[in-house]
Amino acid sequence: MKEHVLVVDDEKEIADLVELYLKSEGYQVHKFYNGSDALSCIEKTKLDVAILDVMLPDIDGFKICQKIRETYFYPIIMLTAKVEDTDKIMGLTLGADDYILKPFNPLEVVARVKTQLRRYKKYNPAEKTTSKEKTEYDIRGLVINSETHGCTLYGKEIQFTPIEFAILWYLCDHKGKVVSSEHLFEAVWGEKYYDSNNTVMTHIGKIREKLKEPARNPKFIKTVWGVGYKIE
Repeated sequence: MKEHVLVVDDEKEIADLVELYLKSEGYQVHKFYNGSDALSCIEKTKLDVAILDVMLPDIDGFKICQKIRETYFYPIIMLTAKVEDTDKIMGLTLGADDYILKPFNPLEVVARVKTQLRRYKKYNPAEKTTSKEKTEYDIRGLVINSETHGCTLYGKEIQFTPIEFAILWYLCDHKGKVVSSEHLFEAVWGEKYYDSNNTVMTHIGKIREKLKEPARNPKFIKTVWGVGYKIE
């Protein structure tokens, strides 16, 4: 079955090029040059990943990202010509899973799509696990299940994006151990970590926010300064 990829960019040449490369890899592409048509597609089509340009003529990519996250968990990759950290943090906070700066090599987009889909399928309820794999953790009222992609805190359901879920699951799977930002990034994102990368910190902050963790004394995700993060 072909995976369905949404591509939204008002620069026709870029959208057409990304479509061409994705189709050559066997993906079913839904391409739009504006946000309104993209939102209509989101409501009617079962998508597997979305590629959104930040700057669009009608509805910006951030708003589309936010709209998707109200209902869906599939990966979202943002395209932007901007390099400001605030834009990147905003996108990640709203639920984006990855960021690609323009100009880019379309092969990089294809590679990122493949990486995101592999990660998403790993934690998707449809993916079966072997009997040897642990499928659920219960840590002092925080219950996370890899088969249902579900998480509850004291019985109340919490919605996490695929990346947030993957981070939380990885920390639970390494309970009691300190996991460095570098190790966490490379394990979850599957890419090389760079010193200036604050992506992990941004996502950890969002997870803590959803868990209603106090910044100075979090109950679940502890910061070991200068080392990394751990769940005890």
